[in-house]
Amino acid sequence: MSIKEKSMSRRNFLDKSVKAAAAVSVLGVSPLSAKTKKQRLALVGTGTRGINTWGKKLLEQFPNDVEMVALCDINIKRAAFAQKYINTKAPIFHSADFDLMIKKTKPDTVIVTTTDAFHAKYAIRAMELGCNVISEKPLVIEREQAQALLDAEKRTGRNITIGFNARFENGNEEIKRVVTSGELGKILFVTFQENLDLSHGASYFRRWHRFRRYSGTLLLHKSVHHFDKLNWIIESEPDEVFAYGKLGFYGKNSSIRGKNCRSCVFKKQCDFYWDITKSKYLMDLYVNNENVDGYLRDGCVFDSDIDIYDSSAVTVKYKDGVLMNYSINNNIPFESQKISITGDKGRLDVDIYMRQSWQVDPPNQFRLTKNSGETKTWGIQNGEGTHGGADSELRKMIFGKNVPDPYNKLAGSRAGILASLVGVAARESIETGKKIKIDDMVKFPHTWRW
Repeated sequence: MSIKEKSMSRRNFLDKSVKAAAAVSVLGVSPLSAKTKKQRLALVGTGTRGINTWGKKLLEQFPNDVEMVALCDINIKRAAFAQKYINTKAPIFHSADFDLMIKKTKPDTVIVTTTDAFHAKYAIRAMELGCNVISEKPLVIEREQAQALLDAEKRTGRNITIGFNARFENGNEEIKRVVTSGELGKILFVTFQENLDLSHGASYFRRWHRFRRYSGTLLLHKSVHHFDKLNWIIESEPDEVFAYGKLGFYGKNSSIRGKNCRSCVFKKQCDFYWDITKSKYLMDLYVNNENVDGYLRDGCVFDSDIDIYDSSAVTVKYKDGVLMNYSINNNIPFESQKISITGDKGRLDVDIYMRQSWQVDPPNQFRLTKNSGETKTWGIQNGEGTHGGADSELRKMIFGKNVPDPYNKLAGSRAGILASLVGVAARESIETGKKIKIDDMVKFPHTWRW
Protein backbone atom coordinates (compact mmCIF):
# COMPACT_ATOMS: atom_id res chain seq x y z
CA MET A 1 0.00 0.00 0.00
CA SER A 2 1.39 3.43 -0.92
CA ILE A 3 1.72 6.28 1.56
CA LYS A 4 -1.12 8.04 -0.25
CA GLU A 5 -3.33 4.95 -0.01
CA LYS A 6 -2.39 4.45 3.65
CA SER A 7 -3.18 8.08 4.40
CA MET A 8 -6.57 7.73 2.71
CA SER A 9 -7.27 4.57 4.70
CA ARG A 10 -6.57 6.30 7.99
CA ARG A 11 -8.63 9.32 6.98
CA ASN A 12 -11.51 6.94 6.29
CA PHE A 13 -10.98 5.51 9.79
CA LEU A 14 -11.14 8.99 11.30
CA ASP A 15 -14.25 9.85 9.25
CA LYS A 16 -15.94 6.73 10.59
CA SER A 17 -14.85 7.62 14.15
CA VAL A 18 -16.33 11.10 13.93
CA LYS A 19 -19.58 9.74 12.49
CA ALA A 20 -19.69 7.08 15.20
CA ALA A 21 -19.25 9.72 17.88
CA ALA A 22 -22.20 11.61 16.44
CA ALA A 23 -24.51 8.57 16.38
CA VAL A 24 -25.30 8.85 20.06
CA SER A 25 -28.85 7.54 19.92
CA VAL A 26 -27.69 4.31 18.31
CA LEU A 27 -24.42 3.57 20.05
CA GLY A 28 -24.57 5.55 23.26
CA VAL A 29 -20.97 6.70 22.77
CA SER A 30 -21.30 10.38 23.42
CA PRO A 31 -20.17 12.79 26.11
CA LEU A 32 -22.69 12.51 28.92
CA SER A 33 -23.47 16.19 28.48
CA ALA A 34 -25.51 15.32 25.37
CA LYS A 35 -28.44 15.47 27.79
CA THR A 36 -29.74 18.93 28.66
CA LYS A 37 -30.18 18.53 32.42
CA LYS A 38 -27.47 18.39 35.03
CA GLN A 39 -25.86 15.00 35.18
CA ARG A 40 -26.59 13.23 38.47
CA LEU A 41 -23.49 11.33 39.57
CA ALA A 42 -22.85 8.70 42.23
CA LEU A 43 -19.23 7.99 43.19
CA VAL A 44 -18.38 4.46 44.36
CA GLY A 45 -14.94 4.27 45.93
CA THR A 46 -13.68 7.32 47.83
CA GLY A 47 -9.94 6.85 47.61
CA THR A 48 -7.64 9.56 46.33
CA ARG A 49 -8.32 8.91 42.62
CA GLY A 50 -12.06 9.02 43.12
CA ILE A 51 -12.37 12.09 45.29
CA ASN A 52 -9.89 14.16 43.27
CA THR A 53 -10.22 13.29 39.57
CA TRP A 54 -13.91 12.36 39.68
CA GLY A 55 -14.94 14.35 42.73
CA LYS A 56 -13.46 17.69 43.69
CA LYS A 57 -11.85 18.57 40.34
CA LEU A 58 -14.83 17.41 38.30
CA LEU A 59 -17.27 19.56 40.27
CA GLU A 60 -14.91 22.54 40.03
CA GLN A 61 -14.50 22.10 36.27
CA PHE A 62 -18.22 21.62 35.50
CA PRO A 63 -20.21 23.22 38.34
CA ASN A 64 -23.20 23.94 36.09
CA ASP A 65 -23.30 20.59 34.32
CA VAL A 66 -22.95 17.92 37.02
CA GLU A 67 -24.02 17.29 40.59
CA MET A 68 -22.88 14.66 43.03
CA VAL A 69 -25.91 12.89 44.48
CA ALA A 70 -24.25 10.05 46.43
CA LEU A 71 -20.94 8.78 47.82
CA CYS A 72 -20.38 5.09 48.47
CA ASP A 73 -17.53 3.18 50.11
CA ILE A 74 -16.84 0.15 52.26
CA ASN A 75 -15.30 2.58 54.77
CA ILE A 76 -17.94 5.04 55.97
CA LYS A 77 -15.41 7.22 57.78
CA ARG A 78 -13.35 7.62 54.62
CA ALA A 79 -16.51 8.52 52.71
CA ALA A 80 -17.29 11.15 55.35
CA PHE A 81 -13.89 12.75 54.82
CA ALA A 82 -14.50 12.62 51.07
CA GLN A 83 -17.80 14.44 51.50
CA LYS A 84 -16.06 17.37 53.20
CA TYR A 85 -13.07 17.32 50.87
CA ILE A 86 -15.19 17.36 47.71
CA ASN A 87 -17.43 20.02 49.30
CA THR A 88 -20.69 18.24 48.60
CA LYS A 89 -23.84 17.51 50.57
CA ALA A 90 -24.32 14.22 48.75
CA PRO A 91 -25.44 11.51 51.21
CA ILE A 92 -23.09 8.68 52.17
CA PHE A 93 -23.86 5.00 51.69
CA HIS A 94 -22.02 1.83 52.66
CA SER A 95 -21.06 -0.43 49.77
CA ALA A 96 -23.48 -3.04 51.07
CA ASP A 97 -26.30 -0.55 50.42
CA PHE A 98 -25.42 0.08 46.77
CA ASP A 99 -28.87 -0.88 45.48
CA LEU A 100 -30.54 1.32 48.09
CA MET A 101 -28.31 4.22 47.06
CA ILE A 102 -29.39 3.92 43.42
CA LYS A 103 -33.06 3.68 44.39
CA LYS A 104 -32.95 6.71 46.70
CA THR A 105 -30.69 9.09 44.78
CA LYS A 106 -31.46 8.08 41.15
CA PRO A 107 -28.11 8.88 39.53
CA ASP A 108 -27.78 9.04 35.75
CA THR A 109 -24.22 7.77 35.92
CA VAL A 110 -22.23 5.75 38.45
CA ILE A 111 -18.50 6.48 38.61
CA VAL A 112 -16.57 3.40 39.76
CA THR A 113 -13.21 4.05 41.45
CA THR A 114 -13.02 1.17 43.90
CA THR A 115 -10.12 -1.27 44.14
CA ASP A 116 -9.74 -2.92 40.74
CA ALA A 117 -11.22 -6.27 41.71
CA PHE A 118 -14.67 -4.68 42.18
CA HIS A 119 -14.91 -2.49 39.07
CA ALA A 120 -16.87 -5.09 37.12
CA LYS A 121 -19.19 -5.88 40.04
CA TYR A 122 -20.39 -2.30 40.49
CA ALA A 123 -20.40 -1.53 36.76
CA ILE A 124 -22.65 -4.52 36.08
CA ARG A 125 -25.03 -3.77 38.93
CA ALA A 126 -25.23 -0.07 38.01
CA MET A 127 -26.25 -0.98 34.45
CA GLU A 128 -28.80 -3.47 35.72
CA LEU A 129 -30.31 -0.69 37.82
CA GLY A 130 -30.59 1.63 34.82
CA CYS A 131 -27.42 3.73 35.06
CA ASN A 132 -24.58 4.41 32.66
CA VAL A 133 -21.07 3.88 34.00
CA ILE A 134 -17.73 5.63 34.06
CA SER A 135 -15.11 3.16 35.27
CA GLU A 136 -11.49 3.65 36.16
CA LYS A 137 -9.12 1.21 34.54
CA PRO A 138 -8.78 -1.73 34.52
CA LEU A 139 -12.36 -2.53 33.59
CA VAL A 140 -11.88 -6.18 34.62
CA ILE A 141 -9.07 -8.26 36.15
CA GLU A 142 -10.36 -11.77 35.29
CA ARG A 143 -11.70 -13.29 32.07
CA GLU A 144 -14.93 -14.30 33.85
CA GLN A 145 -15.56 -10.67 34.77
CA ALA A 146 -15.08 -9.68 31.13
CA GLN A 147 -17.77 -12.06 29.92
CA ALA A 148 -20.21 -11.05 32.65
CA LEU A 149 -19.72 -7.37 31.90
CA LEU A 150 -20.14 -7.78 28.15
CA ASP A 151 -23.32 -9.76 28.70
CA ALA A 152 -24.68 -7.12 31.09
CA GLU A 153 -24.00 -4.24 28.73
CA LYS A 154 -25.77 -6.05 25.88
CA ARG A 155 -28.65 -7.11 28.14
CA THR A 156 -29.28 -3.69 29.69
CA GLY A 157 -28.57 -1.40 26.74
CA ARG A 158 -26.50 0.85 29.04
CA ASN A 159 -22.96 1.92 28.23
CA ILE A 160 -19.56 2.21 29.86
CA THR A 161 -16.92 4.89 29.47
CA ILE A 162 -13.37 4.01 30.58
CA GLY A 163 -10.99 6.45 32.28
CA PHE A 164 -8.12 5.89 29.83
CA ASN A 165 -6.52 9.26 30.48
CA ALA A 166 -3.27 8.25 28.69
CA ARG A 167 -5.04 8.83 25.37
CA PHE A 168 -5.33 12.49 26.33
CA GLU A 169 -1.65 13.18 27.05
CA ASN A 170 -0.02 15.50 24.51
CA GLY A 171 2.81 13.09 23.74
CA ASN A 172 0.47 10.19 23.06
CA GLU A 173 -1.76 12.28 20.82
CA GLU A 174 1.34 13.21 18.83
CA ILE A 175 2.27 9.54 18.40
CA LYS A 176 -1.28 8.88 17.21
CA ARG A 177 -1.03 11.78 14.77
CA VAL A 178 2.20 10.48 13.22
CA VAL A 179 0.90 6.92 12.85
CA THR A 180 -2.44 8.10 11.45
CA SER A 181 -0.69 10.38 8.93
CA GLY A 182 0.75 7.33 7.15
CA GLU A 183 4.35 8.59 7.37
CA LEU A 184 5.49 5.25 8.79
CA GLY A 185 3.60 3.23 6.22
CA LYS A 186 2.28 -0.16 7.30
CA ILE A 187 3.03 -0.75 10.99
CA LEU A 188 5.16 -3.86 11.54
CA PHE A 189 6.68 -3.83 15.03
CA VAL A 190 6.40 -1.94 18.32
CA THR A 191 8.56 -1.83 21.44
CA PHE A 192 7.29 -0.29 24.68
CA GLN A 193 9.45 0.05 27.78
CA GLU A 194 8.00 1.36 31.05
CA ASN A 195 10.53 2.30 33.74
CA LEU A 196 9.20 3.24 37.18
CA ASP A 197 11.62 4.70 39.69
CA LEU A 198 12.25 3.77 43.32
CA SER A 199 9.63 6.25 44.49
CA HIS A 200 6.76 5.80 42.04
CA GLY A 201 7.48 2.12 41.43
CA ALA A 202 7.77 1.35 45.12
CA SER A 203 4.49 3.09 45.93
CA TYR A 204 2.46 0.25 44.38
CA PHE A 205 4.05 -2.17 46.83
CA ARG A 206 2.86 -0.11 49.82
CA ARG A 207 -0.77 -0.03 48.71
CA TRP A 208 -3.51 -2.55 47.99
CA HIS A 209 -2.10 -2.99 44.48
CA ARG A 210 0.57 -5.35 45.85
CA PHE A 211 -1.98 -8.12 46.32
CA ARG A 212 -3.19 -9.94 43.21
CA ARG A 213 -6.69 -10.47 44.61
CA TYR A 214 -7.23 -6.69 44.54
CA SER A 215 -5.25 -5.48 41.50
CA GLY A 216 -4.87 -8.55 39.30
CA THR A 217 -1.11 -7.64 39.35
CA LEU A 218 0.36 -4.50 37.81
CA LEU A 219 -0.14 -6.07 34.38
CA LEU A 220 -3.75 -5.02 34.98
CA HIS A 221 -3.61 -1.99 37.23
CA LYS A 222 -0.69 -0.22 35.53
CA SER A 223 0.05 -1.89 32.20
CA VAL A 224 -3.56 -1.81 30.99
CA HIS A 225 -2.95 1.90 30.29
CA HIS A 226 -0.13 0.96 27.95
CA PHE A 227 -1.93 -1.93 26.29
CA ASP A 228 -4.88 0.33 25.51
CA LYS A 229 -2.60 3.07 24.26
CA LEU A 230 -0.94 0.75 21.76
CA ASN A 231 -4.25 -0.82 20.67
CA TRP A 232 -5.57 2.69 20.07
CA ILE A 233 -2.48 4.06 18.33
CA ILE A 234 -1.99 1.23 15.84
CA GLU A 235 -5.75 0.67 15.38
CA SER A 236 -5.55 -3.08 15.81
CA GLU A 237 -6.76 -5.80 18.15
CA PRO A 238 -4.58 -8.22 20.13
CA ASP A 239 -4.59 -11.85 19.01
CA GLU A 240 -2.05 -13.84 21.06
CA VAL A 241 -0.02 -13.13 24.20
CA PHE A 242 3.04 -14.73 25.79
CA ALA A 243 4.79 -13.40 28.88
CA TYR A 244 7.32 -13.79 31.68
CA GLY A 245 7.16 -12.13 35.08
CA LYS A 246 8.85 -12.23 38.46
CA LEU A 247 8.99 -10.62 41.89
CA GLY A 248 12.71 -10.07 42.10
CA PHE A 249 13.17 -6.90 44.16
CA TYR A 250 10.27 -6.23 46.55
CA GLY A 251 8.33 -8.69 48.71
CA LYS A 252 10.47 -11.50 50.12
CA ASN A 253 13.64 -10.09 48.56
CA SER A 254 14.90 -8.42 51.72
CA SER A 255 16.07 -9.52 55.14
CA ILE A 256 14.17 -6.71 56.91
CA ARG A 257 10.45 -6.07 56.93
CA GLY A 258 7.61 -4.90 59.12
CA LYS A 259 3.85 -4.58 59.05
CA ASN A 260 3.93 -0.97 57.88
CA CYS A 261 6.35 1.96 57.94
CA ARG A 262 4.93 3.72 60.99
CA SER A 263 5.34 0.69 63.24
CA CYS A 264 8.56 -0.67 61.74
CA VAL A 265 11.67 -1.15 63.89
CA PHE A 266 13.90 -0.79 60.81
CA LYS A 267 12.99 2.84 60.03
CA LYS A 268 16.55 4.12 60.23
CA GLN A 269 18.14 1.41 58.11
CA CYS A 270 15.49 0.85 55.43
CA ASP A 271 15.97 2.84 52.22
CA PHE A 272 12.24 2.52 51.56
CA TYR A 273 10.98 3.97 54.83
CA TRP A 274 8.14 6.35 53.98
CA ASP A 275 6.66 8.72 56.54
CA ILE A 276 2.96 9.09 55.79
CA THR A 277 2.52 11.36 58.82
CA LYS A 278 4.08 14.21 56.84
CA SER A 279 0.94 14.41 54.68
CA LYS A 280 -2.13 15.76 56.46
CA TYR A 281 -4.27 14.79 53.46
CA LEU A 282 -3.19 11.12 53.56
CA MET A 283 -3.52 11.03 57.33
CA ASP A 284 -7.08 12.37 57.13
CA LEU A 285 -8.11 10.15 54.22
CA TYR A 286 -6.47 6.87 55.20
CA VAL A 287 -4.70 6.67 58.58
CA ASN A 288 -7.50 8.22 60.62
CA ASN A 289 -9.96 5.74 59.12
CA GLU A 290 -7.94 2.52 59.08
CA ASN A 291 -9.64 1.25 62.21
CA VAL A 292 -12.77 0.64 60.12
CA ASP A 293 -11.38 -1.74 57.48
CA GLY A 294 -7.76 -2.31 58.51
CA TYR A 295 -6.29 -0.83 55.32
CA LEU A 296 -2.71 0.38 55.90
CA ARG A 297 -1.74 2.97 53.29
CA ASP A 298 1.95 2.74 54.30
CA GLY A 299 2.36 -1.03 54.03
CA CYS A 300 5.84 -2.56 53.92
CA VAL A 301 7.25 -2.97 50.39
CA PHE A 302 9.00 -6.13 51.62
CA ASP A 303 5.86 -7.77 52.99
CA SER A 304 6.29 -11.52 52.46
CA ASP A 305 2.63 -11.79 51.38
CA ILE A 306 3.14 -9.62 48.27
CA ASP A 307 2.16 -11.75 45.27
CA ILE A 308 2.45 -9.50 42.21
CA TYR A 309 5.38 -9.06 39.80
CA ASP A 310 7.82 -6.16 39.88
CA SER A 311 9.26 -6.99 36.45
CA SER A 312 7.40 -8.35 33.43
CA ALA A 313 8.09 -8.94 29.74
CA VAL A 314 5.17 -9.41 27.35
CA THR A 315 4.95 -10.24 23.65
CA VAL A 316 1.71 -9.52 21.79
CA LYS A 317 0.77 -10.53 18.26
CA TYR A 318 -2.00 -8.45 16.75
CA LYS A 319 -4.64 -9.65 14.32
CA ASP A 320 -3.12 -7.61 11.47
CA GLY A 321 0.30 -9.14 12.09
CA VAL A 322 1.89 -6.35 14.13
CA LEU A 323 4.23 -7.61 16.85
CA MET A 324 4.76 -5.79 20.15
CA ASN A 325 7.41 -6.29 22.83
CA TYR A 326 6.43 -4.72 26.17
CA SER A 327 8.28 -4.53 29.48
CA ILE A 328 7.62 -2.91 32.83
CA ASN A 329 10.08 -2.58 35.70
CA ASN A 330 9.27 -1.06 39.08
CA ASN A 331 12.73 -0.62 40.58
CA ILE A 332 14.67 1.58 38.15
CA PRO A 333 16.84 4.53 39.32
CA PHE A 334 15.04 6.84 36.86
CA GLU A 335 11.55 7.20 35.45
CA SER A 336 10.86 7.08 31.73
CA GLN A 337 8.80 5.56 28.97
CA LYS A 338 10.36 4.59 25.66
CA ILE A 339 8.28 3.71 22.60
CA SER A 340 9.45 2.72 19.13
CA ILE A 341 7.09 2.09 16.23
CA THR A 342 8.52 0.59 13.04
CA GLY A 343 6.67 0.67 9.73
CA ASP A 344 7.63 -0.33 6.21
CA LYS A 345 8.43 3.33 5.43
CA GLY A 346 10.28 4.38 8.57
CA ARG A 347 10.50 4.38 12.36
CA LEU A 348 9.30 6.64 15.17
CA ASP A 349 11.24 6.73 18.47
CA VAL A 350 9.72 8.50 21.46
CA ASP A 351 11.14 9.25 24.90
CA ILE A 352 8.41 10.28 27.32
CA TYR A 353 9.88 11.70 30.50
CA MET A 354 8.14 11.56 33.85
CA ARG A 355 8.91 14.32 36.32
CA GLN A 356 9.54 14.12 40.03
CA SER A 357 7.47 16.42 42.24
CA TRP A 358 10.31 18.94 42.38
CA GLN A 359 11.02 18.98 38.64
CA VAL A 360 9.56 20.77 35.65
CA ASP A 361 8.21 18.46 32.94
CA PRO A 362 10.82 18.21 30.15
CA PRO A 363 9.50 17.99 26.58
CA ASN A 364 8.80 14.52 25.21
CA GLN A 365 11.39 13.79 22.53
CA PHE A 366 10.38 12.53 19.07
CA ARG A 367 12.58 11.22 16.27
CA LEU A 368 11.13 10.17 12.93
CA THR A 369 13.55 8.34 10.62
CA LYS A 370 12.52 7.49 7.06
CA ASN A 371 13.95 4.50 5.18
CA SER A 372 15.60 7.03 2.85
CA GLY A 373 17.70 8.22 5.81
CA GLU A 374 15.82 11.48 6.30
CA THR A 375 15.46 12.24 10.03
CA LYS A 376 13.32 14.77 11.86
CA THR A 377 13.38 15.50 15.61
CA TRP A 378 11.07 17.60 17.74
CA GLY A 379 9.68 17.97 21.25
CA ILE A 380 6.18 18.03 22.70
CA GLN A 381 5.55 19.64 26.08
CA ASN A 382 3.18 18.06 28.58
CA GLY A 383 0.06 19.99 29.52
CA GLU A 384 -0.74 21.55 32.87
CA GLY A 385 -2.33 19.57 35.67
CA THR A 386 -2.37 15.95 36.81
CA HIS A 387 -1.00 13.38 34.36
CA GLY A 388 0.28 16.13 32.10
CA GLY A 389 -3.14 17.73 31.78
CA ALA A 390 -4.73 14.48 30.61
CA ASP A 391 -7.24 14.19 33.47
CA SER A 392 -8.75 17.58 32.72
CA GLU A 393 -8.98 16.79 28.99
CA LEU A 394 -10.64 13.44 29.73
CA ARG A 395 -13.27 15.13 31.90
CA LYS A 396 -13.81 17.73 29.19
CA MET A 397 -14.38 15.05 26.56
CA ILE A 398 -16.96 13.30 28.74
CA PHE A 399 -18.79 16.27 30.23
CA GLY A 400 -17.99 19.15 27.88
CA LYS A 401 -20.36 20.42 25.22
CA ASN A 402 -19.71 19.64 21.54
CA VAL A 403 -16.12 18.55 22.07
CA PRO A 404 -14.72 17.06 18.84
CA ASP A 405 -13.04 13.65 19.02
CA PRO A 406 -11.19 13.19 15.70
CA TYR A 407 -8.74 10.69 17.17
CA ASN A 408 -11.39 8.56 18.88
CA LYS A 409 -10.01 9.20 22.36
CA LEU A 410 -13.19 8.45 24.29
CA ALA A 411 -12.97 4.76 25.18
CA GLY A 412 -15.86 2.37 25.65
CA SER A 413 -16.27 -1.24 26.72
CA ARG A 414 -14.49 -2.70 23.69
CA ALA A 415 -11.30 -0.81 24.44
CA GLY A 416 -11.58 -1.57 28.16
CA ILE A 417 -12.08 -5.29 27.64
CA LEU A 418 -9.35 -5.68 25.03
CA ALA A 419 -6.75 -3.86 27.13
CA SER A 420 -7.68 -5.85 30.23
CA LEU A 421 -7.58 -9.15 28.38
CA VAL A 422 -3.99 -8.50 27.30
CA GLY A 423 -3.09 -8.10 30.98
CA VAL A 424 -5.07 -11.16 32.05
CA ALA A 425 -3.57 -13.21 29.22
CA ALA A 426 -0.06 -12.09 30.16
CA ARG A 427 -0.64 -13.12 33.77
CA GLU A 428 -2.08 -16.48 32.72
CA SER A 429 0.87 -17.03 30.37
CA ILE A 430 3.33 -16.35 33.20
CA GLU A 431 1.51 -18.84 35.42
CA THR A 432 1.11 -21.59 32.82
CA GLY A 433 4.03 -21.07 30.46
CA LYS A 434 1.56 -21.14 27.57
CA LYS A 435 0.65 -18.78 24.77
CA ILE A 436 -2.85 -17.36 25.34
CA LYS A 437 -5.24 -16.56 22.50
CA ILE A 438 -7.53 -13.60 23.18
CA ASP A 439 -10.50 -14.98 21.26
CA ASP A 440 -10.50 -18.06 23.51
CA MET A 441 -10.98 -15.93 26.63
CA VAL A 442 -14.46 -14.50 26.04
CA LYS A 443 -17.32 -14.75 23.60
CA PHE A 444 -17.62 -11.36 21.99
CA PRO A 445 -20.96 -9.91 20.85
CA HIS A 446 -21.38 -9.65 17.09
CA THR A 447 -21.49 -5.86 17.28
CA TRP A 448 -20.10 -3.64 20.00
CA ARG A 449 -18.47 -0.26 20.24
CA TRP A 450 -14.79 0.65 20.35
